Amino acid sequence: MTVFVTGGAGFIGANFVFHMLNTYPGYRIVCLDKLTYAGNLSTLSPVMDNPNFRFAKIDICDREAIYKLFEEEKPDIVVNFAAESHVDRSIENPEIFLQTNILGTQVLMDACRKYGIQRYHQVSTDEVYGDLPLDRPDLFFTETTPIHTSSPYSSSKAGADLLVMAYNRTYELPVTISRCSNNYGPYHFPEKLIPLMIANALADKPLPVYGEGLNVRDWLYVEDHCRAIDLIIHNGKVGEVYNVGGHNEMKNIDIVKLICKELGKPESLITYVTDRKGHDMRYAIDPTKIHNELGWLPETKFADGIKKTIKWYLDNKEWWETIISGEYQNYYEKMYGNRAEV
Repeated sequence: MTVFVTGGAGFIGANFVFHMLNTYPGYRIVCLDKLTYAGNLSTLSPVMDNPNFRFAKIDICDREAIYKLFEEEKPDIVVNFAAESHVDRSIENPEIFLQTNILGTQVLMDACRKYGIQRYHQVSTDEVYGDLPLDRPDLFFTETTPIHTSSPYSSSKAGADLLVMAYNRTYELPVTISRCSNNYGPYHFPEKLIPLMIANALADKPLPVYGEGLNVRDWLYVEDHCRAIDLIIHNGKVGEVYNVGGHNEMKNIDIVKLICKELGKPESLITYVTDRKGHDMRYAIDPTKIHNELGWLPETKFADGIKKTIKWYLDNKEWWETIISGEYQNYYEKMYGNRAEV
């Protein structure tokens, strides 16, 4: 069995590569990644010498290169993690999100049609559903919740999802889609909330929190997410969407305070900055379908997962310090440096 993992040098993709190589020693895993700012080849260093692993630096929008790799490797399964995924960046520059997230998905599915595969799996996001009101804790996203996007990022992911389902109906391409809540864990790129707060707290830098920090997210430990995708690509029903949630709803401000406490840092480092445009208030997923059909449940409680995550960042400073010292620093200043305090 040969599995293509696109975006496999990114956060969730790399964790999925590790999961697949550990779980299926007889599988061949081919990782495709353009190595943009969020793709880090050093993340994959533990498996680069594995004879069942291959890395290919390819843009999923490059049709010629994608077709060539399909001819060479003849994949059985394609799992598409490759995406521009940061909401703030999508507000600054929407075009690249549309190119990668929609047109790149089209190129991959065209290759799947041309060369034949057993399963194409699209890794999506709960953000395609929009948001939920804070005063209705009884409401959750289900697979039948209408798409109602808030940002260029979520719109591009929703567009890709619709295209995937259209390829299933029009061309009978064997597809599945998973929509997950916020992931956290090892190798999370330092622009995202949890690793950003850990890195800044360790350096005694301000901890920038949007608005009043009341936005609620459902947090899913990345290894639990990888198990879910594994189940879907092997046992999930073709043409179906599966929501993957962590049952770990947390306010942003509470997470930041928890990180301060775990690291022994004062809450006075917290700095409230101007809120993001169109900032969604609450995400919450109902994962009943994947539990009933495939037996999946999240195994990692947030209290345990955040401790494991913080420990990983403490034990792997070189990995994230190298990232922070590069182009990211300029972006960080652009996004947060000139924001007035609320």
